[in-house]
Amino acid sequence: MSEIILMSDARVAAVPVQECGERLVDVRGGSALLVDERKQQDSAGAFTYLRAGVLDRLVKAQELLPGGMQLLFVEGYRPPSLQRHYFDKYSARLRTDHPEWSAEQVRSAASRFVSPPEIAPHSAGAAVDLTLADDEGHELDMGTRMNATPEESAGACYTQADNISGEARSHRDILGAALTAVGMVNYPTEWWHWSYGDRYWALQSGAKVAHYGAKDLDRPHVATRWPSPEAQPWQA
Repeated sequence: MSEIILMSDARVAAVPVQECGERLVDVRGGSALLVDERKQQDSAGAFTYLRAGVLDRLVKAQELLPGGMQLLFVEGYRPPSLQRHYFDKYSARLRTDHPEWSAEQVRSAASRFVSPPEIAPHSAGAAVDLTLADDEGHELDMGTRMNATPEESAGACYTQADNISGEARSHRDILGAALTAVGMVNYPTEWWHWSYGDRYWALQSGAKVAHYGAKDLDRPHVATRWPSPEAQPWQA
């Protein structure tokens, strides 16, 4: 397995951002993408927003899938305050489980599953969590549930994990081929997380700058009350 660069890596933070000003758009606005509402947190539907250029790539990627398969969109934009909530919650869990770890070890381990807020591609509208479904909308076997942590899945959430079935591997490869073909990059600790235009994308693709930085959703009623402490965070 090639080197895995985590979101906490200093090389990611070092990528400059030249914000292009591209708008956030609602993927439900005629894109023909199947949207799962499990991440509905607010009446404005913040989770269904993406930068227009990212949405364009998803639509193109869907056209590249074999017959009988479609993308199932689960989460796009994530408000910065929600990203902070997720990161702090997961970090606290790791500190409890590993009291011997340094602050940097906790930050690095947490970033396998939740991006540090100052880097987060979701808060830039640049990242999407998605999976594959059949024509009837039933999710296909991808080896783990979408929000499986590295701990609970024994690392099977890693995109190139070898402890999954051949069918799941085939599905991951199909998803990856379509999204890579349209210029998106994967976060290798999460098979479901793909992005374009953010700092992580720039580092992985060799771009000199990121196109998208953290952005507030210009809509009223974005949620400010986040899930209960018992709720699972949802990754980078």
